[in-house]
Amino acid sequence: MDLAHARSGLSADRLERITDHLNRNYIEPGKITGCQVAVSRHGHLAYFKSFGDMDRERGKATADDTLYRIYSMSKPITSVALMTLYEQGYFQLDDPVYRVIPEWRNHKVWVGGEGDKMELAKPNQPMSFRDVLGHTSGLTYGSMLESLGAPAETDPVAQAYAKVGVRRGEGETLHDFAMKLAQVPLRYQPGERWMYSLATDVCGYLVEAISGKRFDKYLQETIFDPLKMKDTGFSVKPKDVGRFAANYRRKGDKTLALMDDPETSVYLKEPSFFSGGGGLVGTTADYVRFAEMLRRGGELDGERILGPRTIEMMTRNHLKGGKDLTQMAIGGFSETANSGVGFGLGFAMTLDEVATGSMGEGDYYWGGAASTIFWVDPKEDLTVVFMTQLMPSATFNFRGQLKSIIYSSIVD
Repeated sequence: MDLAHARSGLSADRLERITDHLNRNYIEPGKITGCQVAVSRHGHLAYFKSFGDMDRERGKATADDTLYRIYSMSKPITSVALMTLYEQGYFQLDDPVYRVIPEWRNHKVWVGGEGDKMELAKPNQPMSFRDVLGHTSGLTYGSMLESLGAPAETDPVAQAYAKVGVRRGEGETLHDFAMKLAQVPLRYQPGERWMYSLATDVCGYLVEAISGKRFDKYLQETIFDPLKMKDTGFSVKPKDVGRFAANYRRKGDKTLALMDDPETSVYLKEPSFFSGGGGLVGTTADYVRFAEMLRRGGELDGERILGPRTIEMMTRNHLKGGKDLTQMAIGGFSETANSGVGFGLGFAMTLDEVATGSMGEGDYYWGGAASTIFWVDPKEDLTVVFMTQLMPSATFNFRGQLKSIIYSSIVD
């Protein structure tokens, strides 16, 4: 066993099962074109490997510095950014969001009916900062999930989103987006249910409104520069196009179709809408640094982003009554396995190994629409980052499979 593996308490031979598993089950059969895995324990990188091609059409092998669309793995970063303002005393978790967005003061809750005959009620309590951080706000995704390969929401509230033009595309801004959301009803009473939603994009707007800085600039100054996440941002620079991965979708016949060509991608241009819910591009190495900051209680290489007590609070289950997602969620979303899973402020967490059927009780995590995943396990002092570009993310259970291999590699 070499020094890095000795220090990590991970068996090098057992970790090599990752290599065999991914090559045999995914790369060789062409189920994915390529991927990357990083496993660290006690701060020591015990496994880092690149597989297959990052661009099948051009025959380009996955490079160690490949750039990936991380989609919803942007959410934990945005949540951390908002909590840096919490630490400066700008808000309390149970403060109403309308303190910062006064146009939201008159939000109503959908009870029944649709269109002009929609039946609305007053909220029992105003939507809070805790609610937007934890997807218990009453907001939804409208019909936008369809573009990410998930079933579209078609209820009357989703129809209301479409009617006022709620969107995240080119030409939209965070401010205009927030003003449109003022015009739609909430899907449920704030705090009472959980629904995957645009709430983290709202968190991005709150960062902008509170700090007075454009959201992308705030992330750069407060998180990316201090953590030396040199390749993470909302667009790909011209000089970096050569290491930008292609994105694929799995067709009905189980073959792969090119979904976003890296040389013509929308990510080559700076967007007008900086999506804290799903707009970032970055490398595995950058996300490892973000995850390591979390594992170390908010600090990395002398740069402190958050205090350790804040991270402890963010990664506790904030669902009402200590429930799990099976008891709280409306609808479903591919990036969460609901049984035995709680949700905090920007992260899901494993509440019960028996209920989830996988190891890592006490870990916290999230994933992205192109099947990217990460998790941090404070008990085992472990961080894992997995990158690929396959949509939809529900296609394969990469997280569960990697957990089986990685946790069985812990030998100390």
